[in-house]
Amino acid sequence: MEELPLGFGMALARHPEAMARFAALPEAEQQVVIDGAHAVRSKEEMRAYVERLTQ
Repeated sequence: MEELPLGFGMALARHPEAMARFAALPEAEQQVVIDGAHAVRSKEEMRAYVERLTQ
């Protein structure tokens, strides 16, 4: 699995529920989420991206 992008890791750290859901995903699905995080270009977008993990 690829290393977490810094902004994604920081956003997860601020949102424990999203972190727990991300950690519970199978490795292949985690990689899909990580790949999507690479496309995020702002702090606000990243916050929204991480919050969508809880929906």
